[in-house]
Amino acid sequence: MNADKTVTDTLVIGAGQAGIAMSEHLSRLGVPHIVLERDRIAEKWRTGRWDSLVANGPAWHDRFPGMAFDDIGPDEFATKDRVADYFEAYARKFEAPVRTGVDVKQVQRNTRRPGFAIETSAGPFEARRVVVATGAFQQPVIPPVAPKDDGLFQIHSADYRNPRQLPAGAVLVVGAGSSGVQIADELQRAGRQVYLSVGPHDRPPRGYRGLDYCWWLGVLGEWDQEIARPGREHVTIAVSGARGGQTINFRELAHQGITLVGMAKSFEGGVAAFEPDLATNLDRGDANYLAVLDAADAYAERNGLDLPLEPEARRAFPEPDCVKNPILRLDLREAGVTSIIWATGYSNDYSWLKVDTFDAKGKPIHQRGVGKEPGIYFLGLPWLSRRGSSFIWGVWHDARHVADHILIQRRYLAYHDAAMSKSVEAAHA
Repeated sequence: MNADKTVTDTLVIGAGQAGIAMSEHLSRLGVPHIVLERDRIAEKWRTGRWDSLVANGPAWHDRFPGMAFDDIGPDEFATKDRVADYFEAYARKFEAPVRTGVDVKQVQRNTRRPGFAIETSAGPFEARRVVVATGAFQQPVIPPVAPKDDGLFQIHSADYRNPRQLPAGAVLVVGAGSSGVQIADELQRAGRQVYLSVGPHDRPPRGYRGLDYCWWLGVLGEWDQEIARPGREHVTIAVSGARGGQTINFRELAHQGITLVGMAKSFEGGVAAFEPDLATNLDRGDANYLAVLDAADAYAERNGLDLPLEPEARRAFPEPDCVKNPILRLDLREAGVTSIIWATGYSNDYSWLKVDTFDAKGKPIHQRGVGKEPGIYFLGLPWLSRRGSSFIWGVWHDARHVADHILIQRRYLAYHDAAMSKSVEAAHA
């Protein structure tokens, strides 16, 4: 244990995609900084995801502007380990000052002097500024509705790795965002009977008229939305790059063999109860899908783009029986369900950050990543500045804004220090 205090201008906490992007911009601007990482660079990509995960966007899109993937095609989807390798290589490219294996235990503002005191597993640090780049996937959330049944194998999607991990039997997957739907599909293809609990969701086309949805949402201005539409703040997006990338269609999954149910309501006496909202949720997801197609068609027409028509994209699948006759109650034992996977998202834990920049619910108060508490910054959060903030390239652009703010603050202080120095010199003249 090193008892000496390490001093730097800016301390970045976390060396995932947000921390590496932040370090690049700070390096470009000449801002002295250190990046602390509890594990390895991009560790969550390696060990915090299931084995078969690939990026949800194609390689031309899901990357930083300064470096392309050199071993896969631009329209391919990088594996999780390839993404982690990418960030490690990116950090080496500009010699990012990353210190791995350092756990940050507490951050608090200094008393009657600027900056922050940081307690870590490697001893004390001090910094004028702190960038919290720990991301949005910190604490897996399993809702209180989860059954207290020792006979069921229950895990969060963060701990799922592959079908062999689960005991024999049917599986209930709760949550139909990208994680839940991909895991359910993998389990069904592995021969498992799968029940998938589907809540409100958006489901954009994987591709349309020869172009990926990432491109369409870009030219349509969707990535630049600064505020989520009212009531849509927490709606999940069902999209996948698995098996080369395919549009997710829940009715198609039902015909494939997955049994769809509504949102999970309760678990009592070994019986799961579901809301009668399955058809409504599917219809709203379809409406979102068709709205993207309509907007894409209008854009192509307005700009005279010579793109192939794709009438097949609007083909409606027949209504499966599980939608026409929804299951509202399921006896888990009779159905052979032995496992539940909770693909129900994450929460943040900032209990270690002892500063005044949180609301009553513990949510960070910030303006495009600039915290309410002067000198505290956030990076890697959904909707930090826009809808695209959740994507790799979006984090990079958010980091540039935060770095510019830090540089401006440094210049203010440099002016103050210069003025004070002149005053001292004049006093002694």
